[in-house]
Amino acid sequence: MKEILFALKSGFGWLSTIPVGISMEGVEALMKHVYLFPLVGMALGAVLGGVCCIALQAFPAGLAAVVVIATTYWLCGINHIDGLADFADGVIAHGTREKKIAAMKDIYLGTGGGLYIVLLILASFALLSSLPEGLAPLAVLSAEVSAKEAMITFAAFSHPLQKGFGQIMIQRTDLGQFLLGLAISAVICSLALGALGLAVLATAQLAALCLVEVSKRNFGGATGDGIGATNELARVTALAAALTLGGVLPWTLW
Repeated sequence: MKEILFALKSGFGWLSTIPVGISMEGVEALMKHVYLFPLVGMALGAVLGGVCCIALQAFPAGLAAVVVIATTYWLCGINHIDGLADFADGVIAHGTREKKIAAMKDIYLGTGGGLYIVLLILASFALLSSLPEGLAPLAVLSAEVSAKEAMITFAAFSHPLQKGFGQIMIQRTDLGQFLLGLAISAVICSLALGALGLAVLATAQLAALCLVEVSKRNFGGATGDGIGATNELARVTALAAALTLGGVLPWTLW
């Protein structure tokens, strides 16, 4: 139990800017219990959902969306969106697989990465400002949980390309970790949004599986940049599912 709590604490150090500290021992513990990612996502999503609820009461929907987006990157950091930028640079690069990998590893932001970041922010703004006021906070929570489980999905079904923290997660994340994380995520999302929450979760996992194939086709394997990209794209995919299916599926189990 002590190791699980240590791993959970390290999860906040890994996935957020909350100053709980992170060490190699903490990384090792977390990688043994990757299924805890959705619990971290639940806590972060609860904060973001609360911010969303307050912002919608205080501001018009568009401005509230800006507040939620800004809080997301203040709370969760920019490591994952940086991973998306690198991943996009590699995917968009022309030429051989080696050239694509070199573009992904380049420390400078390329046109592809910049374009993907702009599109992601625009999509997030459009979705958050369009969600019904009663749905938005719980959709934000469910999207964060779904995004964290999507990272597990990406790692579980990928093969590592190079050494690094991404390699450690990909090598340590097996089918058991994936299934346990999925079960935890399903409980959280269904309690938050009923059948809609399960649909949101499923849609985000499909996005992760698509990214597994994109990474394999372009690079021959996966890196930490792919994991970060999955977090960002799965979050916005989950929000899109909440908006699209919100008028069709029930929001609550009660």
